[in-house]
Amino acid sequence: MRVLILGGDGYLGWPTAMELAAAGHDVTVLDNYLRRNVAQETNSEALIASPNLVERARVFKEVAGPTIEVIIADCTHYQQMADAFVRCEPEAVVHYAEQPSGPYSMSSYRGAHLTLNNNLNATFNLIWAVLEHAPDCHIIKLGTMGEYGTPNIDIEEGWINIEHKGRSDRFLFPRQAGSLYHTTKIFDTDLLWFYVRTHGLRVTDLMQGPVYGLTTAESILDPRLAPNFHYDDIFGTVVNRFLVQAVAGMPLTVYGAGGQTRGYLNIKDTLQCVGLVLANPAARGELKILNQFTESLSVNEIAERVRRAGMELDLEVQIQALPNPRKELEEHYYNPTLSGLLDLGLKPHYMTNEVLGEMLEVVGAHRDQIRRDIVMPRVRWNTDG
Repeated sequence: MRVLILGGDGYLGWPTAMELAAAGHDVTVLDNYLRRNVAQETNSEALIASPNLVERARVFKEVAGPTIEVIIADCTHYQQMADAFVRCEPEAVVHYAEQPSGPYSMSSYRGAHLTLNNNLNATFNLIWAVLEHAPDCHIIKLGTMGEYGTPNIDIEEGWINIEHKGRSDRFLFPRQAGSLYHTTKIFDTDLLWFYVRTHGLRVTDLMQGPVYGLTTAESILDPRLAPNFHYDDIFGTVVNRFLVQAVAGMPLTVYGAGGQTRGYLNIKDTLQCVGLVLANPAARGELKILNQFTESLSVNEIAERVRRAGMELDLEVQIQALPNPRKELEEHYYNPTLSGLLDLGLKPHYMTNEVLGEMLEVVGAHRDQIRRDIVMPRVRWNTDG
């Protein structure tokens, strides 16, 4: 298939491009380096330096064979988006082109405004590029489990059936995000659902949990192909942050009581899920929503797993509780449904001691690049204390 990947320079975008190209798809990536620029502005660079997209594509062709086309463009500029559609005539588009950090979206007016403007305009322009230039194109949108928040009921797979005063209907599952970034993802879902109903678009919204991992089948071919591994407080997920802290001899910093529970998955499973959805597209006029995670874990459980894995590598790992810089429930009910992707054939990679140990060894090889000053919380949106 001809596949356009928006945000193709990102932690997930670049590995997805390599995976799909290696599988025989005709892949084009589009990016404007927003994440790189914001990471640089906030002093939050990745652990392992990455070449630019053109160089990444050149290295990938050299070591693996397939060609990945590169377009440097801004998804918030409609004509640039439209030009990309005319150029590559996509049959499917994978939409990663959003400012991905909850903390950054809560850091300042600039962070909030950039997040809101970039994320909503990118999605809106994508919708119209499909309508005007590729009406049968399948939109694969990266949503987030964070849209759901932490409701005191089971989290269904995107939809919920409601009975009220003797009548029933089916609605999008209620959303209640904990950051402005996650709120923009709710707006994305609402925009897509409106245009699916109105114009018959075909859309799959992948409600993904936090992702961890440093390597994929393609990235191990050359170190220059590695994903953008962020470990700081702004762009780094909790698992990646704990791995770096363990290697650096820093305590694993648990925010608050540590009972915050989410659905996590390995980066290899993100690639699996995108491939499965690409092969099983939504129908015309369908918004297919799939919860994308492999196991639900609390922050305390993750810290303990990283501690145990570190001990097996003779690392002295301690766990330390910090006042929570975020406004969130620290103990709560959490029971999301996971069925759609398993039914499509997802074979999960779980967060075992072996998996964590392999990641700790990779981080350890870059021990000298770790910057301790960017790991601790620099953004606070809990105004209660």
